[in-house]
Amino acid sequence: MELSRAAKTAEPSATLSLNALAKQLAAQGEDVVSFTVGEPDFDTPENIKQAAIRAVQSGYTKYSPAPGFPDLREAIAENLKECNGLDYDSQQIIVSNGAKQALYMLMLCVLDPGDQILLPAPYWPSYADQAKACGAEPVVIDCTSNPGLKLTPDKLADAVGPKTKIIMVNSPSNPTGMVYTKEELQALAQVAVENNIWIFSDEVYERLIYDNRSHVSMATLSPEIYNHTVTFNAVSKTYAMTGWRIGYAAGPEEVITPACRLQSNLTSGPNSIAQRAALEAITGPQDAVDEMLQKFDARRKLLVSGLNEIDGVECKTPGGAFYAFPDCNGLLKKSYDGRQINDSMSLSKALLEKVRLAVVPGSPFGAEGYLRFSYAVSEENIEKGLKRLKKFLNMRDDA
Repeated sequence: MELSRAAKTAEPSATLSLNALAKQLAAQGEDVVSFTVGEPDFDTPENIKQAAIRAVQSGYTKYSPAPGFPDLREAIAENLKECNGLDYDSQQIIVSNGAKQALYMLMLCVLDPGDQILLPAPYWPSYADQAKACGAEPVVIDCTSNPGLKLTPDKLADAVGPKTKIIMVNSPSNPTGMVYTKEELQALAQVAVENNIWIFSDEVYERLIYDNRSHVSMATLSPEIYNHTVTFNAVSKTYAMTGWRIGYAAGPEEVITPACRLQSNLTSGPNSIAQRAALEAITGPQDAVDEMLQKFDARRKLLVSGLNEIDGVECKTPGGAFYAFPDCNGLLKKSYDGRQINDSMSLSKALLEKVRLAVVPGSPFGAEGYLRFSYAVSEENIEKGLKRLKKFLNMRDDA
């Protein structure tokens, strides 16, 4: 039987695949140090877990409204206004089973087969795969030679074509951790408005920002930009709730309303119990967020400093999220323990096989020669991982 184009072109998540392999080795008794998955290693805060328990005991075990519980949508709207300066009402918000689902549904609402979505590289790989599933074409804008690995307005303008429907903006960034300034966002948004294309603003890591930087939501910059922007967020990273699968999107009703209809047919709505937990996360005490941020910051400094001490590695200091994205081109085109390493994928595989160090290659992010390290791991494992990286590099055959 013939399969669909979407089935044939779907690629497994590079991060989840490598994390699964690392876990498989660990289950076999191997001592693996993994920097692969973008997931806080902290437990979900106790008040959030207790809210979920109360939800079960109170009978929140049935379907919720397809767009999410009204009180959660209202709380999200209030939080966006208070923390981000975004003025949305609850009818402009959809709660989904993770921000990943929200992104895909909104793409389905905007993209037709043959349309194009612009992806500044480095980019999160799921953007491209979701666009392909919609029948659209991902157009990659190479930003690896740009300061801070960021998209510039001239490169954006050059990439816009007659079939362009969406520009994807992610700040703080996965995989680079880089944070766009207000001025940088303003310049990009102006190009989008002038060309009448949608801005999909992925702000999932907005609470994880360092060095007194400020997060700027794209939709706050002007009424015209607001009308062109869909804002995406989640409780996953901020509150260590990745497995609870609650994300959301906010935007003009013209695109959120059909997304709600679509969700009613795709999943019937988000998980009811997890929604009650998310409500507590957003409206309850925020102390745990600050504590996690302080620990991430210490880990960030330890990892970046250690990476920059290694010959052939150059790592810019990330301003947000919990990823370091070092340029490792200086390690390629060399032989290690009898194996020729020519690209980031072969380097990642060799690190896992030779020294049981799991990292993600840059190629799935559109950035060959880079590696992604998640520092959502303990300082002890960061130090152990750096030692293993150095051990592998000492295996170089011409050293």
